[in-house]
Amino acid sequence: MDVYEAVRSRRAVRGFTDRHVPREVLERVLSAAAWAPSGSNLQPWRVYVLTGGPLAELKKLAGERVAAGDPWDEREYEMYPSTLKTPYRERRTAFAEQRYGALGISREDGEARQRAAAANWDCFGAPAALFCYIDRDMGPPQWADVGMYLQTVMLLLRAEGLHSCTQMAWSVYRKTVAQVLSPPDGLILYCGMAIGFEDGMVGYARTGRAPLEETVTFVQG
Repeated sequence: MDVYEAVRSRRAVRGFTDRHVPREVLERVLSAAAWAPSGSNLQPWRVYVLTGGPLAELKKLAGERVAAGDPWDEREYEMYPSTLKTPYRERRTAFAEQRYGALGISREDGEARQRAAAANWDCFGAPAALFCYIDRDMGPPQWADVGMYLQTVMLLLRAEGLHSCTQMAWSVYRKTVAQVLSPPDGLILYCGMAIGFEDGMVGYARTGRAPLEETVTFVQG
C-alpha cells in the first residue's frame, strides 16, 4: 500500500469481524515497526499481543467489571489536561458529536453513551489486541517515541489490509490487564490497541482535520 494511502485510510475502527488474524502477519508488522525512531535508540516500548483464549479471558474479566459497576483503577497518567482551551476543547466536542451521531446516540442519552464506551473493553469485537507499556522511569521524550512506534504499527497494519483502534481506555482497567499479562512492576500501561478486519456494518463518521494553516507555519527565505 502507498504510504499516503495508508495514512489517509488509517482511522480508529470501532467495529471488527471475528475473522482470524494470522500470527505471522502480526509478527511481520511488529518486526518492521521496531524500526520506528526513538531518541538514542532506547526503544522504550514493551508490547504484549493477545489472541485466542487469553484475549477472551481478558474480555470476560473486563466485562464482569463493567457489569458490576466496578470503579475504575486509579489513573497512572492524565489522558487530557483538566481544562482544555481553544481550539482543543472545540475539537474534542466535535469529535464526540460526530462519533455518537454516527451511532444514532443523542447528547442527552447518557446510558447509550456508556454502553458505546463499554465496547472498548471488548476491543470492539477484535480478535487480536496489543497492549503497550512503558517503563515508569521514562520521561516525555520517550512517551513521544512510543507514539511514533504505535503510529508505525498502525500504518503497517493498513498495509496488511487490517484496521486498528488505539485505546487509552484500558488504562483505567490496568489491574485487569495485569491479571492476565503479569507485567513487571516497573511498567505503566499506556494503551491497548484493537486489531482486526473492519465490520462494514458498524456506522462511523470520519472525523475531519484542521486546515493546514491552523497547525503549520512556513518560514521561507
